[in-house]
Amino acid sequence: MGKMNKNLLSAALGAAVLGMGASAAFAGTLDDVKAKGFVQCGVNGSNLAGFGAQDSSGNWTGIDVDLCKAVAAAVFGDVTKVKFTPLSAKDRFPALQSGEVDMLARNTTWSTSRDSQLGFDFRAVNYYDGQGFMVKKELNVKSALELNGASICVQSGTTTELNLADYFRANNMEFKPVVFEAQDEADAAYNAGRCDAYTTDASGLYSIRLKMANPDDHQVLPEIISKEPLGPAVRQNDSKWLDVVTWAHFAMVAAEEFGITQANVEEMKKSENPDIKRFLGEEADSTLGADLGLPKDWAAQIIKAVGNYGESFERNVGQGSPLKIDRGLNALWTKGGLQYAPPIR
Repeated sequence: MGKMNKNLLSAALGAAVLGMGASAAFAGTLDDVKAKGFVQCGVNGSNLAGFGAQDSSGNWTGIDVDLCKAVAAAVFGDVTKVKFTPLSAKDRFPALQSGEVDMLARNTTWSTSRDSQLGFDFRAVNYYDGQGFMVKKELNVKSALELNGASICVQSGTTTELNLADYFRANNMEFKPVVFEAQDEADAAYNAGRCDAYTTDASGLYSIRLKMANPDDHQVLPEIISKEPLGPAVRQNDSKWLDVVTWAHFAMVAAEEFGITQANVEEMKKSENPDIKRFLGEEADSTLGADLGLPKDWAAQIIKAVGNYGESFERNVGQGSPLKIDRGLNALWTKGGLQYAPPIR
């Protein structure tokens, strides 16, 4: 077999391993994004408050949406250079694999199979979550361990569905799954009383509760039954694009660590702290931006556009939002949480 044929065979095998179109053809996403002039970002299509939601004017908000905007700000210095593709749980992976979207920021759990079988790469967690249960208060249920024999609404094509079965099996309990492809269908079914409980990521439950006719009639039970590290995904074998998406998140975390906010970023450019000067692109000989294929002030552009991680969290899901979720595991590592940015140097 000639050298050219061997190369073709190698490329074909690589594409087959990645599966469903996630091939080396997408190995230049950063260049493609620059050429077309915007980032195409896959987000939640079910109007999940706090993560991905669109208002009546077409404006998108949420902690995932902010990450998409951060990537656009890093690449273009313009937060408007992003377009959003609303996706269901079922459609999100084919959309990324096929190249319909450049990145996925859709409250998606980083797992082994998604990192390997599906041909994706994850390297950052923008929200540490865990699966929980919500019930109507009138049922007088105080614990998930009291749900033996219950009917439970769950969305198909998710880790949630698998975790649900594992939890009940591990606790020698039975349940009746009431499965829906679309989140809106599951929301409506639970609200209509077609199931005793609803299970999804705890953050999602707080969001869904706001949609209920009487939110105060529902409670999220205390048990967290899984680890759900939610983060952005890109296609495998595209390391430069993975770097950009990953470091966009880490830049927001690092800014919070440095005390740099959307309001003071211009003033902080005058700092004598060499780490801050380097981070904001004010160090004359720094090549951090160029090494990523980005402008020198890429991090400063992110913070000017969306703020630091803490600002995004509080605005979208924290105390400044209707959800009022505590920082918990999403606090900085210096405050007992897991959010931690590697050195930016």
